[in-house]
Amino acid sequence: KSAYQSRRSVKLRTLVRSGTPAADFYDFKTLFAVQDFLLVEKTGESPKDHSARFRSLEKNFPDLFKELDREFSTYRDTYSKIIDKETCDRIRRIVEDDIGRYKIKE
Repeated sequence: KSAYQSRRSVKLRTLVRSGTPAADFYDFKTLFAVQDFLLVEKTGESPKDHSARFRSLEKNFPDLFKELDREFSTYRDTYSKIIDKETCDRIRRIVEDDIGRYKIKE
């Protein structure tokens, strides 16, 4: 694992564990970071935008693709609406589950 990937893994764990309002802001960004980390590990490439992320996840991680597809409209809503605590908690649980399922370590 590269130094960059190791630092990113630690940052992912820190964001998930912090439970602060600032971390709530980063829940979706953390979800994307987890997905991008896994894509880099598997394909050697990081997606350049959301469309590339969707295509690569659909091909390489169909379960993560479905997960992102279900939540993406919520992510888009965050640009114009305040996210409630339940939504933040749901996204945080998804991130924690993905970190555990794919054994992303510090």
